[in-house]
Amino acid sequence: MMPEVSIRIGERLFNVTCRDGEEGALHQAAGLLNTEAKALEGQSRRLPEAQMLLMAGLMLADKHVAAASDKSRLEETIARQEARIKDLEGQVEQRRIEVALPEDKVSGTLVRIAERAEALAEFAEKKSGAQA
Repeated sequence: MMPEVSIRIGERLFNVTCRDGEEGALHQAAGLLNTEAKALEGQSRRLPEAQMLLMAGLMLADKHVAAASDKSRLEETIARQEARIKDLEGQVEQRRIEVALPEDKVSGTLVRIAERAEALAEFAEKKSGAQA
């Protein structure tokens, strides 16, 4: 059996059923509708109940449409920013490679200099040993 929940919209109490566990969401939704209905009650002319509920529902639907549009724009902005981040990460990695290459060249040059120095030291050692 589905639970029955009492909600108040404007001046009227409504009994509605919902699925088990959805009572909290129903109360929250009813609270939103009630807020819109109270805003309409503040107008100078009294609206019939059906028209008041219709207008409150339309006001909520308008807010929903605006929020969905905002969400879409934000998702597009996020996608552009994520693409920009990937591009920048690629540029950073490329710069790391470019910076690493000269360092490797320097290391290679130092290794060759050390090898030549050792070879010269051996040659000088042999030369001095041959002269003695």
